[in-house]
Amino acid sequence: MGRIDKGQKCTVMGCGKDAVRSVNVAKAKAAGLDVAGKSAYVCEEHYKQFKKGNKKSDQIEKWRHGI
Repeated sequence: MGRIDKGQKCTVMGCGKDAVRSVNVAKAKAAGLDVAGKSAYVCEEHYKQFKKGNKKSDQIEKWRHGI
């Protein structure tokens, strides 16, 4: 049972919704999210923003690794 199952809240500043995913802090900041702490837990709304912000860098990573 992880932190999200225990009721972890979204760590984006100004948001208090329940988290649905944990993401890399560096990638979350690169996507434009204002996260606090060592671990980044995001709600559904902020996860969508995270995916949109990292779309290009994820594509470059796939090309780099030949996937």
